[in-house]
Parts: sequence; C-alpha cells; structure tokens
Amino acid sequence: MRLADLVTQGIALADEAGRSDLRKRLEQTRERLGEPSIRVIVVGEFKQGKSRLINALVGLPVCPVDDDIATSVPTLVSYGDPAGAVVVVPVEDGTDGEPVLERRPVELERLADEVSERGNPGNQRGIVAAEVTLPRKILSGGLTIVDSPGVGGLDSAHSLTTLSALPSADAMLLVSDASQEYTEPEIQFLKQALRVCPTVAAVLTKTDLYPAWRQIAELDRGHLDRVLPGIPLFPVSSELRTQAARLNDKELNEESGFPALVSYLRTQVLAQAEAVQRRAVAHDLVSVTEHLGLALQAELSALLNPERTPQVVAELEAAKERTDELRRRTSRWQLTLNDGISDLIADMEHDLRDRVRNIQRDVDEAIDSGDPGPVWDQLMEWLEQRVTAAASDTFVWTDERARWLSEQVAEHFSEAEVALPALPRSGPESGLEAVPALPELDPGHLGPMQKLLIGAKGSYGGVLMVGLVTTLVGMSLINPFSLAAGVLIGRKAYRDDKDARLRKRQSEAKSLIHKQLDEVIFQVGKQLRDRLRLVQRSIRDHFTAIADEHHRSLTASVLASQKAASLYAAEREKRVRELRAELKKVEGLRSQVPVEPPALARTA
Repeated sequence: MRLADLVTQGIALADEAGRSDLRKRLEQTRERLGEPSIRVIVVGEFKQGKSRLINALVGLPVCPVDDDIATSVPTLVSYGDPAGAVVVVPVEDGTDGEPVLERRPVELERLADEVSERGNPGNQRGIVAAEVTLPRKILSGGLTIVDSPGVGGLDSAHSLTTLSALPSADAMLLVSDASQEYTEPEIQFLKQALRVCPTVAAVLTKTDLYPAWRQIAELDRGHLDRVLPGIPLFPVSSELRTQAARLNDKELNEESGFPALVSYLRTQVLAQAEAVQRRAVAHDLVSVTEHLGLALQAELSALLNPERTPQVVAELEAAKERTDELRRRTSRWQLTLNDGISDLIADMEHDLRDRVRNIQRDVDEAIDSGDPGPVWDQLMEWLEQRVTAAASDTFVWTDERARWLSEQVAEHFSEAEVALPALPRSGPESGLEAVPALPELDPGHLGPMQKLLIGAKGSYGGVLMVGLVTTLVGMSLINPFSLAAGVLIGRKAYRDDKDARLRKRQSEAKSLIHKQLDEVIFQVGKQLRDRLRLVQRSIRDHFTAIADEHHRSLTASVLASQKAASLYAAEREKRVRELRAELKKVEGLRSQVPVEPPALARTA
C-alpha cells in the first residue's frame, strides 16, 4: 500500500481517538508526501558553464548563456506542465509596511531579460529568484535544479550567499571548466560546502574546447581525493549534449558524458532523498500508532484482569510517575535549549569578532609597510576575500553547532526514539550584501606642478634666510649659497610633505577599513543571530509537540485504566470487544508501515 494511503488511515484513527495533535502531525506528513522536492544547487566560479550545463540537462535554453551575460539571481528549474516561468519580487505590504514576496509570471523567452546581468545589471529590479517549470522526464521525480549566480566567483561575497542556501539543498554540483585545475578558492569553498551539504559531486565542463581535459580531470581528481576520497567527478560537454539532442544521436550523447551525470542524479540524489523521506514518514506512522495503542492497551489490560487490582494500581502509579518525569524532562530540555542558544550566540559573536580582528591586524600591518594609495584596489579585493572567508567559516561553524545543539536536546527524549527536527532553511541573504562598498582612497599621485609648488614653498624660507645672512658680507640676496640652501630645504620640505601625506593616507585607510569591518560584524552578526533564533524556535516547537504527545498519551492511559476499573461486567465485555477492534486497526496500520534501512550510504 502507498505511504499516502497509510497516512490517510492514520489520520482517520487519530480522529476516532480524538487526538487532534496526532492528526496535525500526520497532516504535515501528508503535505511533505504531496510536494516532494529534491533540490540540487549548481555552484561554481564566474563563466564556468553552469547555466549551459543546466540547459543541456533539461534540453531547453532556460538559463541565459553568453560571453557577456552572467546570471544575476538564482533560477530554480523544476517539473511542470505546461512550461512556464515566474519571477519572485518583494512588494510593499499595505498592512504593516513589511515587504512580501510576489510571484509574477513572465514569458519563458523573456526570462533572460529578467535574470541576466545584461538585462538586469546588478539586479536593479530587486528580483529575489526566478522559477521555471518544464515537462521534462529528468525533473518528473521531484528534482529541482538551482542555477546560482556566479558573479564575483567563490572568493567573493557570493560564496557566503551560496553557503547560506546549501542547508536547504539535498545535493550540490561544483562546476569547473577544463581550462585549468581547481583553484584555491574552489577547494576552500568545497571544504566548507561539505560541512553543510555532504552530498557533493564535481562536474568538469567544456571538454569539447580543451584537448587536454583528461589531464585536467586527473589533476582535479587528485584535489578532490585530498579533500574527501570518493567525490564523483563527471567530465561533460554541454555542446555535444545539445547537438546530440538536436540530431537524436545516442553515440554523441554518450560521448558528451551526460548519461553518467543523469544516472547519478537519479540513482544517488533522487533515490537517496526518497529513502530519507520514506524513513521520516515511516517514523511518523510508527510513532502515531504507538501513541494510539498506548491508551487502548492500558484500558484493555485493566478490563481483562479486574482481579489484579494491586497490579492495576501499581501500573497507574507508575504511569503517573512517568507523566511527572516527562514534565520534569520537559523543563530540562527547555533549559538545555535556552542555555545552548545563549552560549551559541555568544560563541558565534566571539568567533566572528576574533576572525575579523585577525584580518584587521593583518590589514594594519600591510598599510604600515607601504603606501595604501596606489594599491587600494588590490587591497579592497584582498580584504573582500578575507572577510568573505571569515564570514563563511563562522556560518559553517554556527550551522554545525546548531545541529549539535539539536542532538543535545534530543538526548532528553532518547527513550522515546524521537527524530531530530529539520532546521529552518536559510534565505538568500548573506549578511555581506548590506555592507556598503569601501570608499575610495586618495592614490597619493602628485603632478609635476604640485611637486614644484611644494618644493618652492619650502625653498623660499631657505633662500631668504641664507640670503639675509650673506648680505652681511656684501653678497646679494640671491646668490649661489642662498640658492643651494633653498634647494636643500625645498627637498626636505617635499620629503616631509610626502611623509605627512603618506601618514595621512595610512591613517585614513585604517579608519575606512576599521569602519568597514565594524559594519561586517554588525550585519553578519545580525544575520547569524536571526538564524539561530529561528533554529531555537524550530527546535522548541518540534520537541514541545513531542512532549505534549507523550504527556497526552500517558494521561489518556491513566484515565482509561481508572475508567475500566469502575465498569460493570456487561459493559466491560462490550468495551473489551470495542478495544480489541480498535487495537486491530492500529496494529494493522503498524504492520503495513514499510521497514526502511537505518541509513543509506551517502555519496559525498
């Protein structure tokens, strides 16, 4: 029997038992079954062939591809018939002034004008994302492919935006072309991504353009094995795939390398996500049947053994003690959660500040060692890379600690074998997007006339002073000695002015960078604190629901046993028949729940 039918049966049994809490839980389970979505995010440096790869996978040019065009907003491609496209934009809400997201349909042929860097430079229209639906077989199993923006590369603020989206993804494809082996930013990003989304595969694109792609693939294979052995690598050619689809050429399609990639998505990503979903649904069904059977079994036991009054009383007392223990346990897990979140926020802020202070010390040393004016552009680029790396490391560390805290809270419920909550999905914001750009700095270049004026201003005093002294011995005011003194003093004045200008630029550069780093701490810290608060609410709501379910089940069993002890013989026999019939339904549902393996090997 299908899982959806079993969930429907469970909802009916929960209604018969008057357990609205269990009904709500199974309704959420049915919603998850009704809208399966397996998200695969495609990431990579700028112009590595991400959009062309997605177009070749789905067999339609849905993502903009051009030498001068780059994707400026995330594009989600999923199954739908007929084909269509919408853009998600924030609009002002007339009630409280807060912006809300609105989905506006657009023609599929005009989508590039909305999501490309050429049609929407710098995302001036404020589009949050684009969604494309296509009637393609590869997408029919619930697969959603996400084309991430590549502007700036993985060593820019884009990497943190991508990392913040990874917790909501089931798998990641790291795309790099065959022009060169992996760069250091790509390897660093891969290490961070593996800590957030363990299911990762690598794709080597543009094999048709570079004859030495096999050598590059071998070098990339070595880099991947040093990070984590076993990460699959798929060399592909999007151009060959497109030509194969146009000519219906199976041999050319095999040569493109795409069949292996499609097989991986179907057998690893889709199958793995389906198994995870089936385990979650099976867990919910088993848990609900246990709760439903608890009160029924307690009442039936009391009816079938009325002479065992002492044992019944003892069981009642034990049930009450279990109820009280559950309440005490509830207060303990809430204390663990509240203390854990407070500690985690404090540790997160300290970690972020410590990383930023290390950057600040390195920047100060670099500025003190030379003139920041001529190299200000390079210094800003280096600073952006360091800040992004620091913020990304803090984000990944915070995400790991949040999962650890969830496990710590779950230990209070270990006897009940509860499932861990699904942590909230991150939004597209990275925190660095709200940080203003670093202002420009005076490069310190002086023209010949400026240099002459500075030297003349300093030499004037030297000429006048020495000239007046030499007039005492009968020489004119302007003489070789006064001119030589003017040259010497003018040169010194120019050097002093140059040093003063340098110190001023160094001081101004430090001030600008310190303000920038303070803004980074403020904005990124705010984003991470908000995420942790969402995590706290998610964990609290999840385990509160579990605690309420157990408390209500134990209370119901106590009341059922008490009621059974006071029934007369005729009523007792009738009630026994009813209870056995209800238990048969519950046990029948439990027996139909598929037994899923405890874990499925994940391809990392």
